[in-house]
Amino acid sequence: MNMNTQNAKKTETLVEKSMNTQLSNWFILYSKLHRFHWYVKGPHFFTLHEKFEELYNEAAETADAIAERLLAIGGQPAATLHTYLEQASITDEGQEKTASEMVESLVQDYKQISRESKFVIGIAEEQNDPSTADLFVGLVEEADKHVWMLSAYLGE
Repeated sequence: MNMNTQNAKKTETLVEKSMNTQLSNWFILYSKLHRFHWYVKGPHFFTLHEKFEELYNEAAETADAIAERLLAIGGQPAATLHTYLEQASITDEGQEKTASEMVESLVQDYKQISRESKFVIGIAEEQNDPSTADLFVGLVEEADKHVWMLSAYLGE
């Protein structure tokens, strides 16, 4: 195996690992959003209850898109809760939160996802994989939009 092939293999492994981290993040986010949807309280219940549902449906679609892209490039998507918990870079603390704390938690999660998705874009571009890069460009756009909207809700 020549050096270029070895480097390409390392990059492929890094692409798969980075994509699986994001897949895991989206599953953790999906779970967290469901919990927030069920447990949100207060004067903004109806608004947030609906928004959290919209976001968890989007999270499910996003996770599916990442998993299918991994399969398309010969990777193996993470597929167990145990693996998601191990590989995710965002957390679900599981503790009770106020509505504002829920939204702030999501702002931080979407910021993290955006940062890490930009890393995936760079690796995919180095690997000459424009389809993976394009998928993650769309994810960055969505995550950044959610950061803006949720931050606006908080008055930030």
